[in-house]
Amino acid sequence: MFDYKLLAALAAVVEQAGFERAAQQLGLSQSAVSQRIKLLEARVGQPVLIRATPPAPTELGRQLLNHVQQVRLLERGLQGQVPSLDEERAPQRLRVAVNADSLATWWAAAVGAFCAEQGLLLDLVVEDQEVSLKRMRAGEVAACLCASERPVSGARSLALGAMRYRALANPAFMARHFANGVDGKALAQAPALVYGPDDTLQHRYVAALGLDGPFLHHLCPSSEGFMRMAEAGIGWGLVPELQVREQLGRGVLVELLPDNPLDVPLYWHYWRSGGQLLEQLTECLAVACRKVLIGQ
Repeated sequence: MFDYKLLAALAAVVEQAGFERAAQQLGLSQSAVSQRIKLLEARVGQPVLIRATPPAPTELGRQLLNHVQQVRLLERGLQGQVPSLDEERAPQRLRVAVNADSLATWWAAAVGAFCAEQGLLLDLVVEDQEVSLKRMRAGEVAACLCASERPVSGARSLALGAMRYRALANPAFMARHFANGVDGKALAQAPALVYGPDDTLQHRYVAALGLDGPFLHHLCPSSEGFMRMAEAGIGWGLVPELQVREQLGRGVLVELLPDNPLDVPLYWHYWRSGGQLLEQLTECLAVACRKVLIGQ
């Protein structure tokens, strides 16, 4: 039988990226949290944490974190069915991995009313849509937005639609770098904007135009900053259409190749045994995304 105080300590250390902040969250001393982790490891007979900066779960630790996430959600479902539990119900905190572009555009409007009605507190992990599924594999989140359709074991995936991206730059940048047109050779010399090491959108775009190799680029791990750098003429980049309609209308940004967008599918992944709250959130997203994403 699991001691859930020990599992809560493991979850806090991973989610808070360290023992000190985990202790603050749990209202314990740092040594008490460390003792709980050691006791958990003694009971299961092997390490559950890799003592690094930040601490990372071992394979067994990931399985235990998955279990904790699902138990939390199932408890919330029971609170709604058992009146004596419902009276003591505290706000539910749900840890979800969301890509920065969704967070900067449609996410808040899609879930705002639901969070208010359910008393739901979101603990958002910002991760690129290409790799956010690794957070579920690690047991760190209960759900995620991802570009991959195939779910991890024990989870479901739901196609929400696609985000449309357009390759944009400001007019001065276009005149400076693409006076003779946009092709692979010109793109190799014009600095691009890339969100981070896991962002492959610009790579896919230039490859489709015949550029098979490295290209100049800035790294900008901020959705808002990415757009501001494009507006300032620092580089060109693929930006969500939802984020730049005003700039396109005013001519602040222009397309490198008009009518040549890149559509990126988004899938919502969530645990099968995540309980009623996660099912309701899934239904909420499915309805909201029909209005804002492509293909719905």
